[in-house]
Amino acid sequence: MSRTFTLLDAFALRDLQVVLGRAERVDNGSVRVVSGGGVLAVYIAVFYPAGLLDQAPTILGLRTFALAESESFESVVPVRSLVERINRLEAAVTDDAAPVTVSLPMEVNTVTWAAISPPRGGWVALEATNSERLDAVARAGIDEVAGAVPTGTGEQIVHRVRTEVWGRPIEGLEHIPAGGAFAAFSLGFLGGDDAVSVFESGPWTRLTTKRGHVLIKRKAWTLAR
Repeated sequence: MSRTFTLLDAFALRDLQVVLGRAERVDNGSVRVVSGGGVLAVYIAVFYPAGLLDQAPTILGLRTFALAESESFESVVPVRSLVERINRLEAAVTDDAAPVTVSLPMEVNTVTWAAISPPRGGWVALEATNSERLDAVARAGIDEVAGAVPTGTGEQIVHRVRTEVWGRPIEGLEHIPAGGAFAAFSLGFLGGDDAVSVFESGPWTRLTTKRGHVLIKRKAWTLAR
């Protein structure tokens, strides 16, 4: 049976279209979609270890969408295939207020990061930060990576440079790697001087804005008292 989800309207479809387009530019691989309880959760891998010995953090983007109808499912699908289906649906929209049903492409079973699930509860609020600060960190990191990686550099060297830059703690926010700022920036979750709430649960840190969430898995430690 084809798995489907039904968004409330064409505006939500276009919102998902934009998010997936950004995801494709960050990592042209797969996305994890989880449907249940009237909500669609879309997980995007921004950064993750390349192997068991890789010390890179796992950094995921998360956007949620209200659903009109849905099966309950969890699936990992190619982002390009899902984008193409949504593009065709968007082009055929005749009533922006009408619900839109999306069918998923064939599932992918070889994505290692999709097995890493952040906790659903137990989040402890920490001191908040702001979009402007994370935006500056992301832009500085992008410039540093671009300057350190010449055109034609091998994949292993590129990954090592990215791990060094994006795994570096943010000054004044030592529990958050710079890659968290990059994820929020590249997925369009930052805006002006909007507040960014910060939470932690065990080895996970969550950055939350009104536009989406960034989930970061680090070594197990806590700032909670």
